[in-house]
Amino acid sequence: MNSELGIEWSRNNFDQNLKYLQKQLFNSVKIMTIETETQECCPRFNPAPWDGKLSEWNNKKFIKDSVTTQFYKPLNFGEVIMRMNEKVARAGAEIPNWLCLSDHTSESNMDLYLAVDKEVDGAENVTLSGKFLSKAYEGDFEKTAEWCRDFEDYAEGKSLEIKKWYMWYTTCPACAEKYGKNYVVIISEVE
Repeated sequence: MNSELGIEWSRNNFDQNLKYLQKQLFNSVKIMTIETETQECCPRFNPAPWDGKLSEWNNKKFIKDSVTTQFYKPLNFGEVIMRMNEKVARAGAEIPNWLCLSDHTSESNMDLYLAVDKEVDGAENVTLSGKFLSKAYEGDFEKTAEWCRDFEDYAEGKSLEIKKWYMWYTTCPACAEKYGKNYVVIISEVE
């Protein structure tokens, strides 16, 4: 997917689709929280390690699953994230930094990449390698198109070409409200 496709989605449909996606994520995390009997839903996010960073990933472990979308609107996000979380729990694995990358591959599919610390049986285990540029943004999701333009300028200013875009929505809407901050990290494979 070229960067323009990702940005067009962000500019045209992002707010509506993200609100639905966040609601699905919140419901999934809420259920997971009740099941694990913890009071914390989403951990407080610290943007410093991700803001303006160029990282080298060497076979960074993820499990991958797909969400059905209709015109980029997720239809079964909650079901998919719960399925992924259950596989991680059964494997006794951890989710480092609660990192979950979203990749809209078409108007009918979104791939999720959930970071794990070891291979997970029964899941599609994948690795990502290469240089990854990340930048944290805070604010209302209506600013997403602005953030994407800023990220393109930021990468260009570092003489980097964006190969693949990912979005990381760091908290559900309820936790963003609770913490008073709504962070989104754009993470892109670059060269």
